[in-house]
Amino acid sequence: MFIKRLFTLLFFVLALSLNAQIEEQQLDKLIEETLTTFDVPGISVGIYKDGEIVYSKGHGVRSLTSKKNMNDETLVGVASNSKGFTCFALAMMIDEGKLDWDDKVRQHIPEFQLHDSWVTENFTIRDLVTHRSGMGLGAGDLMFFPEGSDFDVNDVINNVKYLEPETSFRSKFAYNNNMFIIAGEVLKRLSGLSWEEFIETKIMKPVGMTSSKASYNRVTTKSNIIDAHTRTEGKVIQIPHDWSETANPAGGIVSNVPDMLTWASFLMNDAVTKDGERLLSEKQFHQLWQLQTPLNVYPNDSYNSNFKGYGLGWFLTDVKGGHKQVYHTGGLLGTVTQFTMIPDLDLGIVVLTNQMNGSAFNTITNTIKDAYLGYENRNWIGKYGKRNADYIKYNDSIKAAVYSKVENAQKLKSLPKPENVVGTYTDDWFGDIIITHDAKKGYTIKSKRSSRLFGELLPLNATTFVAKWNDRSYDADVFVNFAFNEKEEAVSATMKYIAPITDFSFDFEDLELKKTK
Repeated sequence: MFIKRLFTLLFFVLALSLNAQIEEQQLDKLIEETLTTFDVPGISVGIYKDGEIVYSKGHGVRSLTSKKNMNDETLVGVASNSKGFTCFALAMMIDEGKLDWDDKVRQHIPEFQLHDSWVTENFTIRDLVTHRSGMGLGAGDLMFFPEGSDFDVNDVINNVKYLEPETSFRSKFAYNNNMFIIAGEVLKRLSGLSWEEFIETKIMKPVGMTSSKASYNRVTTKSNIIDAHTRTEGKVIQIPHDWSETANPAGGIVSNVPDMLTWASFLMNDAVTKDGERLLSEKQFHQLWQLQTPLNVYPNDSYNSNFKGYGLGWFLTDVKGGHKQVYHTGGLLGTVTQFTMIPDLDLGIVVLTNQMNGSAFNTITNTIKDAYLGYENRNWIGKYGKRNADYIKYNDSIKAAVYSKVENAQKLKSLPKPENVVGTYTDDWFGDIIITHDAKKGYTIKSKRSSRLFGELLPLNATTFVAKWNDRSYDADVFVNFAFNEKEEAVSATMKYIAPITDFSFDFEDLELKKTK
């Protein structure tokens, strides 16, 4: 009898710890401190637990210009959280008998071609959405990032064959947006609808996501939508929205806290809507959350995880005692977001921000998650705050050192002659980069196909220059390394980012520029 009572008491205590929740005032205070600690103008947060929305609020301002308050209905670009929608849509096509995860991509897009002919013939729909192509991190992202290029989906399909792999096929995880763009084209060809039309009519509408749109340009009323912000030159500034419509299947969706919590509720209800409509078979829904591409779990993992990896449009791991966590993050220029579900706890957490600082959403998500998992206060804001400050200081020091050398380089006698550097440099997939020189203004560099990528080209030494982009919000200045022939004429160039803080989608390092004019 004593053993039975003891077991009952232990079960009751465990149940309490797993169903605890962070107090509203405590969470309000944490979010306000997060705004200040990480220089984020506005954050909206939502929590779904046991069939109910238990928290849904905005904090700070949606725009530094308008000063209007951020609220839970403020629209935010959720970026790569869109990838889960793309995979859900493809799974619906499988239920209709039009597709299989292991179909070869060339069955549906015959012109699809990668750098390796064997990989081309064996590349499947599953490979498109699991980041195991063999290409490097963010390979080819410059075709749509930043906004303002003239590349369309056909260009992406045509140009991926020029992207050389870094690893063997299916051997390593490397995040890739262009494969999701191609997956969106598969959906279009099979369904007869654009990716945007499919997502809105076949998923968002029946699920009940009444405020969301599949792309920024489809938001007709922008009276309650964020402005984007980023830290540049030591301060946070407002910047224009930035996302190419070409890349919508990889990150185009615009939503808010109530709609994203509705999405979480729907998913954790086994893909059944509030009206009782099943949008996806149990078999296919189960597939989405199965591990496809493994990732390392480190010994000092904060949640004692045993596994980690990527499923079909979702990151997957286990936290504290084997609770399966399904999650994703998203980032645009000027905003980052995080979406987290622990299905067996019926817990969903949404954090949407209007500044590019992932430490902010990690602080909030981890603190909320800890409360429901029974962890004591682990002071995430203190840990991430220090780490963030140290990281910014480190990056700023790297850039300062480089530009100090740039100033001193003007005195060097070994710099190449302008006539040996200027000209057109061409990359197979990105096109032309044009370098000019003016006796008074110095060198300029610009991309022919990505109109917003232009700036100064500053000498550093006999073979290396620094591209300083006019749009300082990019924080993506790069070294430009020239190769010269025996006549001291530049014949080719490569690029490499200066500071680690550079967004990986600025994949300048993948360019192989040959001088053509």
